[in-house]
Amino acid sequence: MTSPSSPLADIPNLLRCETTPREAALAKAAEMTHAVYPHDAVYGQFCTVQDYIDCPPEDVFDYLSDLRNLDEWTYSTRHFEPVPGATDGLHVGWDTLADDTRIYAKVVAHRESLSVDYHCAWDQGDELWMIYINRIIPAELVLKKPGSVLVWTNCRHPYYDDNPNKHLVADPNRVWVGDMWPLFYAGHRAELDNLKAILEYRHSRGIPVTGHVVREGVPA
Repeated sequence: MTSPSSPLADIPNLLRCETTPREAALAKAAEMTHAVYPHDAVYGQFCTVQDYIDCPPEDVFDYLSDLRNLDEWTYSTRHFEPVPGATDGLHVGWDTLADDTRIYAKVVAHRESLSVDYHCAWDQGDELWMIYINRIIPAELVLKKPGSVLVWTNCRHPYYDDNPNKHLVADPNRVWVGDMWPLFYAGHRAELDNLKAILEYRHSRGIPVTGHVVREGVPA
């Protein structure tokens, strides 16, 4: 039982062994577990995809941290080039999913923590609010085998629901990235499958994983 003097005593609805017997805790867990979940309950605010990749973590890091490689493994982002005069690594490319929309991006990567995040935005590069969070985990630690586990998460920023820069959009009928949020899991799952296939193919054959981008379909 939690002591009245505990710093947790006044916080309601905590599930801890001091306040909830094991049988009640297991019953609550069973109540929370369902065979089927509504899509929005799983992907309403956060969208996460993950997979095992038979490729060393350092190689996965090198591949992801090179923005040019998005041309290979994403469905529609292409041809990133440095923004003239930018000092923070800002690039601009195209997202062909939305009638050749301009997409701005920079990489925030840390080799020590094996983290590679893409900070992006459609139409403008002043506020990069679309954050693609990637964590590379040595599979030896979590699966006891060589390779990597990649966890990729997006959070549903308010701008997905309301574009604050409508004045920058030439075509009022253009699809907005937030309109596609219900399809994020499927789309990102397909892109992660691309990433896995490319990295495993090259690693298994002793081919350097990065440095192969051939740019195709340059927008007119």
